[in-house]
Amino acid sequence: MRRALIPLLLPLVAACSPSTPTASTAIAVTAQPPKIESTAAPATLPPATTTTSEPLFVEQLPEPAGYRWTQVANGLKQPVDLQAAPDGRLFLVERGGLIRVIADGALLGTPFLDLRGKVAHRGGEQGLLGLALHPDFSENGLFFVNYTDLSGNTVIARYQTSPQAAAANPASQVVLLRFEQPYANHNGGGMVFGPQGYLYISTGDGGAAGDPQGNGQNRDTLLGKLLRLDVDNRDDERGTAYAIPSDNPFAQGGGRPEIWDYGLRNPWRFAFDPLTGDLYIADVGQNLWEEIDFEPAGSGGGVNYGWNIREGRHPFAGQTTAGLTDPVLEYGRDLGCSVTGGVVVRDPALPEWQGVYLYADFCSGRIWGLLRSGQDGWQNGLLFETDYNVSSFGVGPSGEVYLLDYDDREGAIYRLERSP
Repeated sequence: MRRALIPLLLPLVAACSPSTPTASTAIAVTAQPPKIESTAAPATLPPATTTTSEPLFVEQLPEPAGYRWTQVANGLKQPVDLQAAPDGRLFLVERGGLIRVIADGALLGTPFLDLRGKVAHRGGEQGLLGLALHPDFSENGLFFVNYTDLSGNTVIARYQTSPQAAAANPASQVVLLRFEQPYANHNGGGMVFGPQGYLYISTGDGGAAGDPQGNGQNRDTLLGKLLRLDVDNRDDERGTAYAIPSDNPFAQGGGRPEIWDYGLRNPWRFAFDPLTGDLYIADVGQNLWEEIDFEPAGSGGGVNYGWNIREGRHPFAGQTTAGLTDPVLEYGRDLGCSVTGGVVVRDPALPEWQGVYLYADFCSGRIWGLLRSGQDGWQNGLLFETDYNVSSFGVGPSGEVYLLDYDDREGAIYRLERSP
């Protein structure tokens, strides 16, 4: 029996009662599939750039019966993010304000960083929400956090530590960004370094319901956006501890220069394919539709994903479709109520999974795989039905895939493995 859902950072508007956990075979996505709808892929997908001689994508989704999720840690309090250091350590983010460490297979008792005195986590969607390690973390010890402060506003901050240190120095904080959140929900929280070494940050539309302030479509606010910052340089003229990449779409005007994409509601988690540079964004829906957005490598940004004009592929506050990019996949409330974005599998120990984008639903515990099929289509399939409240996915130092099961006292981490 599924345990009761715990209020979380995501807008959970309905509870779902899944069947006994089973795995299904992959199903191909067509224009009108029986349950999960998907658009076709963009008309032309650019060829992926990589030096590997192995296929970038498997031809079909794997048969999930041969695989399992193996627990590697438990006893966590509301885990929401996982990042891997080059030395093999796993950094785990607890929403209340702690960053904890798994080293040599053991969860350490001493936190890596304690931000509980700085972080507000009232309600379900505030807290310490995201972590990103600098690509050169093993040399410079820099890492970045995304949290809501004691006033409920978003803070993006940098910290520094000795790369092999057991704990970070709280006094090393440098605030890069702080912006007001008009409501307590829809704070986004994702942070990922992209292929060019820039830091991408997802922000929600500011909250309430239906985007009452119109932030998703307003390019003069940072809310409802995907941001892109150069954190290796500063801009003394603007007085910021970061610089604007010269190829950001609004670097020369037309919107806030930090913006990469817009028209997003609450993009809690997003991920780049580490081999191709393609971008997957999971955007939590309002009332009816959860969506996965896709942005091919080399797109140049400036993409408008439609919120709040559209929810998924459907009209919401307007009828226009001009200039809007629909998701490649959506699903309705018969399958879940809050999408959790995942990762593209590149684990060398799982060659049958190469190129599969895993994503889940927090409410129903269902885990799906999405796979590019040729140049103009997608395969999508239900892979696992679980009793997990999946809050996030993560990738280990060698490509291992992890999921985070959210619980107030018994949160746990699981790794995708081949069944014995």
